[in-house]
Amino acid sequence: MSASEYPKGDPRAPIPVITPGHSFTSITDKLSDMVLTYNTPLAWVITTAIGFCLLMLLIVALAYLVFTGIGIWGNNAPVGWAFDIINFVWWIGIGHAGTLISAILLLFKQDWRTSINRFAEAMTLFAVACALIFPLFHTGRPWLAWYWLLPYPNTMALWPNFRSPLLWDVFAVGTYGSVSAIFWFTGLIPDLATFRDRAVHPVAKRIYGVLSLGWRGSARHWWRYETAYLLLAGLSTPLVLSVHTVVSFDFAVSVLPGWHATIFPPYFVAGAIFAGFAMVLTLAIPLRALYRLHDVITLRHIENMAKVTLVTGLIVVYGYACEAFFGWYSGSEYERFMLKNRIYYGPYAWSYWALLLCNFVVPQILWIKKFRHNLAIVFTVCMFVNVGMWLERFVIIVTSLHRDFLPSSWDMYYPTFWDFATLAGTIGLFLTLMFVFVRVLPMISIFEVRTLLPEAHPKPQHEEGAHR
Repeated sequence: MSASEYPKGDPRAPIPVITPGHSFTSITDKLSDMVLTYNTPLAWVITTAIGFCLLMLLIVALAYLVFTGIGIWGNNAPVGWAFDIINFVWWIGIGHAGTLISAILLLFKQDWRTSINRFAEAMTLFAVACALIFPLFHTGRPWLAWYWLLPYPNTMALWPNFRSPLLWDVFAVGTYGSVSAIFWFTGLIPDLATFRDRAVHPVAKRIYGVLSLGWRGSARHWWRYETAYLLLAGLSTPLVLSVHTVVSFDFAVSVLPGWHATIFPPYFVAGAIFAGFAMVLTLAIPLRALYRLHDVITLRHIENMAKVTLVTGLIVVYGYACEAFFGWYSGSEYERFMLKNRIYYGPYAWSYWALLLCNFVVPQILWIKKFRHNLAIVFTVCMFVNVGMWLERFVIIVTSLHRDFLPSSWDMYYPTFWDFATLAGTIGLFLTLMFVFVRVLPMISIFEVRTLLPEAHPKPQHEEGAHR
């Protein structure tokens, strides 16, 4: 039964995806006025300023890195992959929810995606941009990265090693970012045409007109749009699984204890969706309050995303259990030592128990419906998940590397100020890009939300006569 078929006030009625009382005009006015206005909320200005300051810190950190060298980071002989790869995998995981919400939920005809898919797609692009910074600068000479990685015959007749999973990352992440950008821009075209027609300033009208690619809203345009959008959704769907699967191969194809595990591909994919939905909620809840979008982003959206977060979190915890069981059941002395070092008596054991607290214990309160409807609790849980998923990558990389096969090469890893500065700087880059996007482009798809209104689905005349 739909919400309208229940008696008014019945607690069993499902929460609608859009508050009743809106029309085509009111939705268009509400969502377009968020951008086409001179009154910028003070909270937007403060958050953007903080993000911009952190972005300046990133520029300083990267400039100092280029002129000084990788030695300013805490990387050492056994822990060659440290904050740079931890943050790379973390950011790539955050970008997963955008494609999942946009593509997979579209193919499954889930109408609750319409109010959150646009900024989730933007989040994907900005997270991928932040992720790419780390492997590029980890090489020490980022200006030569494409020379060594792209498969073209160069002057030295040297081709990349296609057997290396590090090269697979280049193609997987590059394809994921490219398809996501095309998918995102394609969805923007009808709304850009709406902005073109409503903008008052001639410069804004010209910019939106160019970006809308001559959209007139004709039947032919809509047919071509829906065909292209559906094809891109079908193309994007396998990328959700492939990207983080390939990223997991960076670890799984090695012979290092703690990495050599077949559970890594599904474990990494579930963890990416877990982290991605937590970040979508982290952004959606403040933006919902900032722009008063309670009637468009309803509690149904929050609850559904909380449920997905809970389910994927349980899959991740199952991966933790499998990893521990395999380490014990393998009978390998090295695997068992790694397991004990990671969990019991190792110097980084605190990080393992902290990630269990963040990713396993805290999210269990989302089983309770009352808590799923409490925005403060949901936001707090998502912040724990954001920290916990970063700790998960820290545990996988650092605890597996700092004590290898030879005790003579053991060493501790201590991140430096510049490690933290680069991480904080990418968070600033992400916040700056996200809030600039919210200010200049439609954060919520106008035409898709309009399809949810009752007037978008007029009843046949014989049905109207039957109800009279």
